[in-house]
Order: sequence, then structure tokens, then C-alpha cells
Amino acid sequence: MTLDLSPSEIGKFTSAYRALDFVESDMKLGLGTGSTAAWLVKLLAYEINNKGLNISACATSSETTKLAESLGIKISNLDELGQLDLAIDGADEFDQNLNLIKGGGAALLQEKIVETAANKLVVITDASKQVDDLGTFDLPVEVVKFGWKTTKRLIENVLIDQDVDCRIVTRRNNHTPVITDENHYILDLKLNRIGNPNALSDALLNIAGVVETGLFLGMTHSIIMGNENGLARVKSTGSLDWVDTSYDIQSLSQFIKNINDI
Repeated sequence: MTLDLSPSEIGKFTSAYRALDFVESDMKLGLGTGSTAAWLVKLLAYEINNKGLNISACATSSETTKLAESLGIKISNLDELGQLDLAIDGADEFDQNLNLIKGGGAALLQEKIVETAANKLVVITDASKQVDDLGTFDLPVEVVKFGWKTTKRLIENVLIDQDVDCRIVTRRNNHTPVITDENHYILDLKLNRIGNPNALSDALLNIAGVVETGLFLGMTHSIIMGNENGLARVKSTGSLDWVDTSYDIQSLSQFIKNINDI
């Protein structure tokens, strides 16, 4: 059987498959948003339906809630679950210090709330998301609707003093606003390179109209990076080395078919 998936999608699946090793029965989990996290949700549904896995879960977006519930995973409110054992999510970029840019799917606020409520954050991704310096991917910033043009101008002013290679602030989808689950707007910062992510984060969050940024700094416990050959590489905070696990690509192919049939 051949995998009818792009190399990137195989890498995403491989990383999500490896993330199952971090999940234990009776855990309280935070489920992320995006294409890689969607693979994880499907895998968890398979484990619940076929292997008796028992979890309590909350989601970082209405999109993830809809997918999970369609597969039979009960989604609870974060306040009902309280402190989480583990959150698993994708990323748009990660650097050598395991800092992230997230929020390309416009769910950054809920993602950050859920993931700061977890004892551990495991990030699942593929090799295309690894960068030397954050900033290649546009940095999403969530802002309140009231006075958003003023907030945009204040962001542009703040960027003048930041160590970045480009300073362009655009509204997502040109003139069409993206409305978040919390009824806010998203602005995208085209920066190319962020020399000091912590300084930038602090400066942006000091602007009254900014609700949250897509900089997830010092939050990651482990990164899992999968590739199209069935190799999953894991790097954890405090470690300089990657730990590799190789999966048979034909076995992965059958498993993908199984979870797509649920």
C-alpha cells in the first residue's frame, strides 16, 4: 500500500503518531488546532475506540472541537478540567531554543490559554517548520475590534525599535477580516527575522489593544519532528540532542487507512 499523501503530510502524521507515546490513560489533555493537530485527534479517536484509551479533553478552537466530537471524543470546558496533564499542538515555526510562532489558524489566544494550563506542552510538526530565527512565518497578533486601526498604527511604531528585518503590518486576507473564536481581529506582522523574541513580545503586549501574540516562548517541553520516511525526532528542553524513532512506512500506511475509516 502506498501513502496517498504529500511528504509534508506524512511528516505531520509521523510526528502525531509519535506523540501518542506521551499520552497515558486518564490524562487531562489539551488538543491543539491545525492540520498536524487534526492527525492527533484522529489517532486519539482510534485509540479510544479500539484500545480503550480513556482521556478527558478540552480544545483550543471550535474547529478542533467539531472534529473531535464528530469522532466521538467528548470535549469539556477548560474550567471544568482545571490543570491539564498535557497539551499537544502544532506550530508554524520553531527555533533551536524550542520557541514557537503559532496562530496561523487564528486560534492563538485559546491555544495559549490552554497550553499555559498544561504541565507539559508537546509540539508536533515536520521539518519544514524548523528555522534558525523566528520570523519567516508571519507573526499573528490578536487585537480587539475597537480602535483596531489605532492599534495597528501603535504596532507599527513599536516595530521601529525592534530587531527585525522587515516591518510590515497587514490585515489577514487583505481587506477581509478574520474573526477569532473570541470575536477579535488578526493582524499579521511580516518581519522575516526576529532578533529578540522576548523583547518583541513584551513590547507588543504593552499595547492596550493587543490581546495576544503568536510568540510562544519558553513554553515547550518537547518538539516532535516527523518526516516522510517515517522518522520521528524528539528534542526536549535542556537537551542538545534529538532522539530518533523510525517507523515502518508500510505500517504507517495501514494505520492511516485505519484512522481515516473511523
